[in-house]
Amino acid sequence: MKFFLCTFFTACVSCCIVSAEAPSPQKLASWLKRFPDADANKDGILSVAEADAYRKKLQAKKTKNPRSGGAPREFSVHPGWDDARFPEHAVAYKTPEEIEKIYAKVAKGRPVISFEKPGNGALRIVGTGHSFMAPGYRTLPDICRTAGFEQPLYTHTGGGITGSTRYKWEQENGIFEFDGKPVPKLLASIANAEWDAMMWGPYFNDRPEYYSCWIDFCLKYQPGMKFYLSDAWPQLFQLGETPKSEDIFTAELLDQMGAEKRNVYIKVVSELREKYPGKVYIMPTCDAMVIAAKHFLKNGLPGVEGIHRAVGEAEERALWRDTLGHLGPGFEWLEGYVFYATLYGKSPELIEGDIQKRGDSGFPGRELDRIFRKIAWQAVSGHELSGVVDDNGDCMAD
Repeated sequence: MKFFLCTFFTACVSCCIVSAEAPSPQKLASWLKRFPDADANKDGILSVAEADAYRKKLQAKKTKNPRSGGAPREFSVHPGWDDARFPEHAVAYKTPEEIEKIYAKVAKGRPVISFEKPGNGALRIVGTGHSFMAPGYRTLPDICRTAGFEQPLYTHTGGGITGSTRYKWEQENGIFEFDGKPVPKLLASIANAEWDAMMWGPYFNDRPEYYSCWIDFCLKYQPGMKFYLSDAWPQLFQLGETPKSEDIFTAELLDQMGAEKRNVYIKVVSELREKYPGKVYIMPTCDAMVIAAKHFLKNGLPGVEGIHRAVGEAEERALWRDTLGHLGPGFEWLEGYVFYATLYGKSPELIEGDIQKRGDSGFPGRELDRIFRKIAWQAVSGHELSGVVDDNGDCMAD
């Protein structure tokens, strides 16, 4: 129960900090009763500063005990990220022709990928990401095809930290960890072809500058581009230890874990939106998975057997399949629907017919698929930074 209380405290304080709304004296007094150790000076009064310091202390403890299945949450970052400018040999500072030539030396195929401007409203998208983005990247083209168009998509991905925006920027530019060994897969095509949007997956300890470097480069060549960051979803490490039973998962706990996760990226994206108005948005996969988990608790989900395969008795069909938090079978479609709804401002509920799935196993079935479509739109239209508002309820962005 102790790890639940710690999660509850960190999520509550994080919500206040991210929203810039100071907690009321009554709320601080309530926290003090439940967390007396937060009162650092032992004066019987919990200040906002003491509450935030205690939150950071709890968060640090959780970070030191990751149980994250191999994805590092503590890692060093090259000090060059604090400089005003990247090293002069960074590929981003080269001309488009030079960038193409650099990538041509290591490219297995064409060094520049391009798509004609679609006449059906499809967006030409480049993207980075890791295994949390892979499910949506796999299913988005099939979803779009069923919606009546082909999805132009070109990605540079990796597993875990190797798919993070920071890592990919260093790798593509041949700087820091990759000094002198550039692999400008996306940079070559961004500089030499036309694109409409870029997508990213998040990673631990992300900073706005890991994204602004990509944005600045893209806008230099494609002023009309927009940018989309998936905010992932709750993970077991947030609990401090792996629970013994799924009984721990209540609607309240799921909400708190979701708030803790989503607020991290609300903060990052809010800073980027101040610098790039009307350009940066969140794809709320976090909200979608929380809604799905709460739906399972209340009403069940057709064919889904549990919340988390790594907790309690192993269930093959669960929302999450391992300690790190990879999606369980079928939930790649929910993520794909979130991507589609955010990018195109349309509810997947408006797509006629069933998705033609490659290697279709019959799961998820039609009933669960329709629930996924509804949940995706609920998450996207309900998130303040998705860029999608549906006040008239017609399943289209207003």
